Amino acid sequence: MKSRYGAAAAKKAAAAVRRRLGVKPRVAIVLGSGLGGIAATIERPARVPYRAVPGFPKATVPGHAGELIGGMLGGVPVVALSGRFHMYEGHDAALAAYPARVAHALGAATLIVSNAAGGLRKELSPGTLVLLTDHINLMFRNPLIGPLEPGDVRFPDMSAPYDAGLQAVARRVAAAQGIRLADGVYVGLLGPAYETRAEVRMLITLGGDVVGMSTVPEVIAARALGMRVLGFSCVTNLACGLSDAPITHAEVLETTARVAAQLQELVRGVVATL
Repeated sequence: MKSRYGAAAAKKAAAAVRRRLGVKPRVAIVLGSGLGGIAATIERPARVPYRAVPGFPKATVPGHAGELIGGMLGGVPVVALSGRFHMYEGHDAALAAYPARVAHALGAATLIVSNAAGGLRKELSPGTLVLLTDHINLMFRNPLIGPLEPGDVRFPDMSAPYDAGLQAVARRVAAAQGIRLADGVYVGLLGPAYETRAEVRMLITLGGDVVGMSTVPEVIAARALGMRVLGFSCVTNLACGLSDAPITHAEVLETTARVAAQLQELVRGVVATL
């Protein structure tokens, strides 16, 4: 039985939007909450609303525009995905990973993911950019469950989900641009509630550095497809228990807006080397 969000569906979606995007992307960039400003730096942009992409629902979370943007970034053809489909909205893991499949079907061999996240270490203050070196999947969902999709590896090796070579490039670019870039392990939770103090203590014990409610499904799917993956988190707040201030989504958007320019230049610099 074919999956609604598998390889065949992704090829159909790619065929529906390929001409409108105007480029065959080499790199796909997933824009997290409040980080959509990266799309504004894409040259000669062509925009395709999610409603025109077969299989894509409407993006409903504030800070997610809900469109594909094709064009050139740093001299490289790219497609940016401005908006995610989160499992906490009621979507299954396969749909959360589906944009990565569509990007691959369009021709992208590299996936750059970004997200807004809570800091699990006090030194990761709001506004810090974190280079993802690994993740912990506490969503207890996997987008690969079901029949093997054409082009997928049945048992993908997840010992290095984030490409070491791309990480090295990101560190060089950040150093040249004077951007502070910390390393960290991302913990993916189902959400939508923020964590309790006890849960935060658990995540720290498990080895997490930042925590959020996205990213993991698309990275798993991308690795099953053989894509190289690079990931960044923007720390928007200290996790519960590390600060007495209440956490709000408005705070998330405010912080990402403040540091978005740094991430834009960092991503542009990395893409230009590919």
